[in-house]
This record gives sequence, C-alpha cells and structure tokens, in this order.
Amino acid sequence: MRCVASKKKLTDELDWVKFSGAAWVKDGFYYSRYDTPEKGTELSGANQNQKVFFHKLGDSQSNDQLIYSDKNNPQRYFGAQTTDDGRFLFVNISAGTSGGQIIGKDLRAGDSDFKLLCPGFDNDYTILDNQDNYLICFTNYNAPNYKVVLIDFNNPAPENWKDLIPEQKELLQNVSVAGGKLFTTYLKDASSHVYQYSRAGKMEREIQLPGIGTAAGFSGEKDDAQLFFSFTSFTTPATIYSYDIASGDVKLWMKPELTFNPDDYVTEQVWYTSKDSTKVPMFLVHKKDLKMDGTNPTLLYGYGGFDIPMTPNFNASRMVLLENGGIYAMANLRGGSEYGEAWHKAGMLDKKQNVFDDFIAAAEYLIAQKYTSSQKLAILGRSNGGLLVGACETQRPDLYKVCFPGVGVLDMLRYHKFTVGWGWAVEYGSSDNADQFKYLVKYSPLHNVKPTNYPATLITTADHDDRVVPAHSFKFAATLQANQKGTAPTLIRIDTNAGHGGGRPLSKTIDEDTDIYSFMFYNMGVTVK
Repeated sequence: MRCVASKKKLTDELDWVKFSGAAWVKDGFYYSRYDTPEKGTELSGANQNQKVFFHKLGDSQSNDQLIYSDKNNPQRYFGAQTTDDGRFLFVNISAGTSGGQIIGKDLRAGDSDFKLLCPGFDNDYTILDNQDNYLICFTNYNAPNYKVVLIDFNNPAPENWKDLIPEQKELLQNVSVAGGKLFTTYLKDASSHVYQYSRAGKMEREIQLPGIGTAAGFSGEKDDAQLFFSFTSFTTPATIYSYDIASGDVKLWMKPELTFNPDDYVTEQVWYTSKDSTKVPMFLVHKKDLKMDGTNPTLLYGYGGFDIPMTPNFNASRMVLLENGGIYAMANLRGGSEYGEAWHKAGMLDKKQNVFDDFIAAAEYLIAQKYTSSQKLAILGRSNGGLLVGACETQRPDLYKVCFPGVGVLDMLRYHKFTVGWGWAVEYGSSDNADQFKYLVKYSPLHNVKPTNYPATLITTADHDDRVVPAHSFKFAATLQANQKGTAPTLIRIDTNAGHGGGRPLSKTIDEDTDIYSFMFYNMGVTVK
C-alpha cells in the first residue's frame, strides 16, 4: 500500500486477499480474505471459508478485526460495502456467480448484529446509496430485466419495497449515483443507452451518445455538477466525454491519437437463426469496400455465460486483422445478459448446449453468406469462452480452420475441485449431482475428444492462473495431440509469471496477441501486408 498524497510505501501489508474491494470508514477499511493455504496448494487448492475483516491503517494484519464469517457455509463469497456517509455497513453474500443476499448494520446506532435486508439466493442485489434510512437498491427481484427500488432499513421485508425505476422491456445493465441524480444504462440490442433520472425516479432525459457502442462511467460525488464518461466501439478506442448534469450538454474531453482512419471501416449488426430457431444477433466489423466472396480471413469471438453481455469494444491488435482484409465477428450468444435474465437462463445448466449451438450457427451463417469459408474461419474465446471454443471444436471440427481456446474451463467433470471452481456450479451444474453429470459429460471438451482431423489449435494459458487452473489446458492439449489424425498443428502456449489475464503488463498482452494472429494467418495461408 502507498500513501496517495506522499506516494510513500506504507508498512501495511495484507496477504491472501481475493475477490475483495476496500470499504472505507474513517481510518480503515473492510475487506475479504481467505485463510493461509497449505504450502504447495496456493494456486490450485479449493478456496473456502472467506471472511470479512476490518483493517486499521498502520496496524499489522494479525490485529485485524474479524467482522463476519460463516463456518456452516464454507463455499460462499462475502464482500463488504459501506455507504458514503459512513452510516451503514453491508455484507454481500453469494453462493456462486449469480444470486445472493445482503445483510447490514447501522454503524452509528452501534448495531452489533447484522439484519437481513435482501433475501437470497435466487436474485441479485446492489445497494447504490442511501437516503437517510432508505436504501436505493438495483435488483432483479421480481424483475428479470432489473429495476431500482427503495428499501426501508428499519422495515426491509420485500413486500415493503417501493419501485423507484420500474422494470423496462430492455435490460437495465447498470445504475450509478452522482450529482444528486441516478444514471441508468440500458442495453438495446447489445448497445448502450443512458438516461438521467431524479432521485425520486422521474426520467429527465436520454443522454446523447456519439453512436452505437458501449458507454461507461457517469459516477461521482453527490454535489458534482459535471461528470465524465467513456465511449468505445469496435473501431473507436475509449474516448472521454464531459457531461453537464443541469443542461445535458456532452462535450469531447479527451481522445487518443490514431494511426488509422475509423471511417474506413463499417460495423453492422445481423441476426441469424440458431438450431432451435432462436434469432441471435451478431456484430460484424470490416473495411467498407470488402468483397464478400468467401475468401476473407475471419475471427469469430464469443463468450455466452455468467450473465455477462458482449458489447462493442476496441482492441488495438484487432486492427491487424481488419487492415489485412479480415472480418471480426462477435456473436451475442445465449448465456449472456444481452436480453435479460431469460437470455441468461436459456444458456446455463442443462441448457448450456444452446450456447454452443448458437456459436456453431454463427459460423455456418458467416460461411453461407460468403463472408468467409471454413478454410478462412477462426474461433476464439477465453475462460468460459475457452469452454465454448473447446466444445464447438470437438462437436464440429470440420467447420473451422483455426481454434483458440484461451484459459478455458475444459474438464467439466472436475472443474469444481480447484480454487473457486465450486462457485461456477450455479452456472454449469456439478458432476457430483447424478442428473447434472449426464449433460456435463456430453459436452465436456476433454471428454469428447476422439480420433479425427482437428483444426489447427493454439491453446493459451498461464502458469499462475488461480481462476481456471492451467491443468485444464494441459490435459486438453495432451488429449487433442494424442487424437489428432490430421496434419494441422496442436500447440499450447503457457505464459510464465502470469495469471488469468487481468493485470498483466502490456508487453505480455502484445506478445500473446502477436502469436495468436501469426498462428491464424500462417495456418490460413494469408500473407500479411
């Protein structure tokens, strides 16, 4: 830790903190940590018994005060949160990656016990702010597309909640509080639309964004008159705009310098039909004058899980593909939240095969419409997206020329036995359950490799990944190599002193992206200009 004012390093040092923020109150903060693991299991042992502590600045971690733990439920996450006025402390409790409950106490009243505020674990809740005793909460309780409610701390039963911003037909993706207003971000066909509301729940205006893309920000202090937000698209890096709360004026504040002309490219959104006749949207990015003759090198990206939407984003390395006559495609698969909780549930547990069907149908559409061909098509995904690529490669190896399963969950029968894998059972199910084993074994990439001709495959992982342990990738690579009957290469790239992907230096990102595009172009026979 460092002092912000002096930039001097402090003596405070906290170990084994994972999945935690810092909830500040006066001269300290609340945080979450796990017990010290046994030697040799630091990166693979199951993480259990998370606890919430209070750390006073300047103290040793050994003196930190235990605030909350639950010995009866070792496989739960606990995260602390405080209100800006320092009055309330909340503990957000979840048993997996979706669904949770919130308990809280009034610190000014000296409450010793926590009170149940939001019941779990079938819904999601985020407390945004408080108005005296009332809590402003963002939730999908009885609202699959989310809404904003007021909860009386002294009378918190759900039947007493009051709708502040009712549920709409579009997904309410995010809500922020600043300048005495509420700012809501809705997704309409996977693109951001932002609105300003009064704290009484009255819609005051839609904020004019620069175009179709992804907006983020709109946060600040309660007395701010001006906010800042970022906007990005597939061909526009994150650009910062200022926003005047009173007038609604949006002004360009800062933009990056570019060595290419975004106007040379076009982004289109198409809808294609999946196996069960579901209409699925997909973004396509390419040069304006590109001929659709089936020869364009194309990279199809997907995720499809954990209620996470795929929205327009910029990646500088992607320009290598676009500037060489390529197409970047991103499919909005079921399992994400592009169309609310119903879209998410249609791609989880025993319906996970829908996600793979959506991705395979996207590849078939690109080929049928002559954007590309099976000899010029690559598929890429990371983490849950690595599972997606692994499953689609084993189910339809004939459909792609190149496959990139990155840091993937590839052993669906044992994933829950390592680090925090148990928390994904909410999304996937578990092989410990006989009924869930039946559908997991049908699509588990590791268990569905068979002797055949597989596409050129570059599996990427890292030796310090404690989210999806690299053993998944190791086993999949070995099994794929042993069963490869064709001549296409099956390689694994293992980054050293790196983890799941977040927080790594730019140099490592550039190195990996270079290897991915080089592998793709080489195996497609594309000469890079």
